[in-house]
Amino acid sequence: MNLEIIIHPDYVSQHEAIIALLLGFDKNENFVTKGDRNVIKKAGLGQKVVNIKSFKKPNFFQSIVYAYVRKSKAERSFEYAKLLTEKGINTPAPIAYAINKKGGIAESYYISAHLSYDLDFRVLNHTPLYPERDIILRQFAAFTFKLHEAGIEFLDHSPGNTLIKKVSPEQYEFYLIDLNRMKFGEMSLEKRMHNFRRLWLSKKMINVMAPVYAKLAGVSETEIHMLMSKYSKEFQRKVNRKKLRRRK
Repeated sequence: MNLEIIIHPDYVSQHEAIIALLLGFDKNENFVTKGDRNVIKKAGLGQKVVNIKSFKKPNFFQSIVYAYVRKSKAERSFEYAKLLTEKGINTPAPIAYAINKKGGIAESYYISAHLSYDLDFRVLNHTPLYPERDIILRQFAAFTFKLHEAGIEFLDHSPGNTLIKKVSPEQYEFYLIDLNRMKFGEMSLEKRMHNFRRLWLSKKMINVMAPVYAKLAGVSETEIHMLMSKYSKEFQRKVNRKKLRRRK
């Protein structure tokens, strides 16, 4: 394995242990997720538990692009996690990324701190009577406002990519994962509301979240509600049409 590895300054002293984790990745059977595209495994690093994400091997063309034109998913995940942390947006702490190059990119890995959490956003989609659901939704709306105010457009702002941790009575923290697709810069109101579309929000969820975002943004609740509903419905119709075509 011809590894090129970049380690966060906080973990440089554990350089050899991090390399050992990567070299032993294939033999590690402690799976967190085992998908068709990416695999995440859990391991120990000193006193910490970490997640090692192995990205799907790119095809030949993608491999050349990632090696010489565009940053790999692992590198972007690492850099965006550092940026989010600097801006006060929660994400599992970035530790390192590594690329195995051989005439292009053969494999890439991203290592981050393992996070113990209580639920992800999907639970709120599927469980209307989840305890304190409205409280969580209001706080999530404020969290997303903070994200937008920081000029961060999280392109994969979807239910599976927000982990939720209860830290005290009626108080929650939100952590973003799967970070390799982001844009940065000032966001218009339209773009902000468009960024909610992948969350698969119901009418009730929008009714709860829109007033919070509107108050923080200093704009009309009616306008926020209208735009959030518009983009959510458009996205849901698009996905449902694709599903219907596949069935046919």
